[in-house]
Amino acid sequence: MVYTLARIGLFVATLLVVIGIFSALGVASMLWPVVLAALVSAVASYYLLQVPRARFAARVDARAAKVARRFEESRAKEDQD
Repeated sequence: MVYTLARIGLFVATLLVVIGIFSALGVASMLWPVVLAALVSAVASYYLLQVPRARFAARVDARAAKVARRFEESRAKEDQD
């Protein structure tokens, strides 16, 4: 949850900065600021959010291992019956 909120927050902050720059330049289109903010925030999150992403991946991996272990246990139990 923390990682997702950090990504969203980074995108919103980047979007506000890019919209401010485009407004100062007199560009009225909203498509390009959104596209540019998405690209910039994606690259920034790759570098800035490495630690939260690693924690999130570890939790997902632990949960998947737990589910796989339970599945194998129930499968072995069925084989014994």
